[in-house]
Amino acid sequence: MTGVKLKSELTLFDVTNLVVGAIIGADIYVASAFGAGLLGPLSLVVWVIAGIIAIVIALCFAQCAALLPKVGGPYAYAHAAWGAFAGFIVGWSLWLAEWMSLAVFPVAFTQYLMFFLPGLNLILQAVVKVLFVAFLVVTNIVGVRAAGKTNDVLTLIKLAPLVLFAAIGALYFASNAASATANFSPISPYGFGNFGLALVLIFWAYAGFEISTIPAEEIKDPARTIPKAIILGISIVTVFYLTTNFVLFGMRRFDVLRWDTTPLATATTNVLSSMPAFAAVAGAIVGVGALVSVAGSDESGMIGTSRLGYALAADGLFPRIFAKIHPKFKTPYLGIIVQATSALIAAIVGRLDTLIATSVFFMAIAYVATSASIFSLRRKGAEAQFHLKGGFLIPSLGVIFSIYLITQCALTQIALGVALLLAGVPMYIKYSPKKEISELKEALVSRESRMKRAYSQEERFLANVLRHIKRLYRKVETEKQT
Repeated sequence: MTGVKLKSELTLFDVTNLVVGAIIGADIYVASAFGAGLLGPLSLVVWVIAGIIAIVIALCFAQCAALLPKVGGPYAYAHAAWGAFAGFIVGWSLWLAEWMSLAVFPVAFTQYLMFFLPGLNLILQAVVKVLFVAFLVVTNIVGVRAAGKTNDVLTLIKLAPLVLFAAIGALYFASNAASATANFSPISPYGFGNFGLALVLIFWAYAGFEISTIPAEEIKDPARTIPKAIILGISIVTVFYLTTNFVLFGMRRFDVLRWDTTPLATATTNVLSSMPAFAAVAGAIVGVGALVSVAGSDESGMIGTSRLGYALAADGLFPRIFAKIHPKFKTPYLGIIVQATSALIAAIVGRLDTLIATSVFFMAIAYVATSASIFSLRRKGAEAQFHLKGGFLIPSLGVIFSIYLITQCALTQIALGVALLLAGVPMYIKYSPKKEISELKEALVSRESRMKRAYSQEERFLANVLRHIKRLYRKVETEKQT
C-alpha cells in the first residue's frame, strides 16, 4: 500500500474546497423535489436553515477532532467520553445511518435511469438495482485507486451538469420573467405543518460536512482556518443549493414538481421543449450527470461504511467477518458484501423519503453524541490542539439542533430506528471488547489511513471510469495504426 502524500500546510482555500467537495454530490439531484411537495416555494428557506445547522454541527466535529486528534469519528468521541457501550451505540447508529444511505442510491439511480427508459416495470427496476449494487461491490472489493491528476476533470464532471442547469434556468428567467415569477406564488401553499419533515429530508443533502475535521496538524493556523473554512464552505454549498432550487421552482410549478422523480432533468427538457434537439442534449447531460453522481456517491459511501464496520470489528465490537481482508485486494470484502446485500433488500422494498429520513435519524444520534461529548472531554481534561470560539454555546446548539432533527422524523421511523438500535445490544454483549486486534487497531488510528479515508470521495469511482475510457481510446487508436 503506497503512502498518501499531503501538503504540509493546508490553507483556508484548501480546506474550504475539501468541505465543498465533500458535501456536493448526488444529494441535490435527489432532494430537490421533496421540499416542493411539503412546503412549496417556502422550502427555499429550509435550505438556508439546514445549512446553518450543518455549520454548527460541523464546528462541533472540528472541536472533537481537536480534543482527540489521533482518533476521529463519533464512535471514538463517545467511547472516550462515556465508555465502550456508549461508543458502540454511537458507532452502531452511524453504521446504520450510512447503511440506510446506501439503500437510497440504487432507488435514485433507477429513477434517473427511467428518465431515459420510462418503460421499466417493477421487476426490471429490481434487476437494475441488483446490477447497480453488484457493480459497486466488485469496484469496492477490487479497490481500484484514483489518479490524483484527474481531480480537476472529476470536479468538472460532477458540477458541470448543475452549472448547465443553472444557466438554462437563468436564460428561462430572462425570457419568461412573468411565468417564472408566477411559479413562486403562493409562497406557502401548504402552510408550515411539514416544516420539520422538509428539514429532515433537505438536511440529508448536507451530509458529508464532517470531512472538514481532518487532523489539525495538516492545517495552517487551525484555530482560525477550520471554523472559517467550515462556515465559508457550507455557505458556498448553501448558495449553490439555493440557486439550483430557485431556478428549479421558476422553471416548474411546485404542484407539478412535487411528483417529479427526476426533477432537474425533467425541468431541463420541459423549458427547452420548443427546441427538441437542444432539449434532448441538455436533458441527457443533466440526466447522465445525475447517474454518474449517484453511482459515485454510493461507491464512496459503500467504502466508507465498510471501513466503519472494519473499525468496529477492530475494537471487538462487531463480528470479525467485517474485518476479514481479501488476500489479494486487501479490502474488507465480506463486510462489503454483507452491507451491500442487506442495503439492496432495503432499496427494493423501501421508499426514497423513508430511507432518507431514517438515515438522518441515525445521523442525528451520532451528532448528538459528538456535540455532547465536548462537555465530557473538557471535564476530563482533554487537551485540544486549538479551541474554537463560542465556548459552550456551539456544542449546546449542536445538541439542540440534533435532537430537533430526531423529533421531526415520523413516529414509525423513530420506532424503527429505536428497534434497530436495540437490536445491536445483543451484538455488543457477544462481541464486547475483550481483546483488540492490534494490527487492525493500528490501521484504524494511523494518520495515513485516516487521511486516506478523508480524501476518498466519489472521485475514486469517477477516476476509475475515466481510466477505462482512456484505455479504450488507446486500444482503438492502436488498432487503427495497425
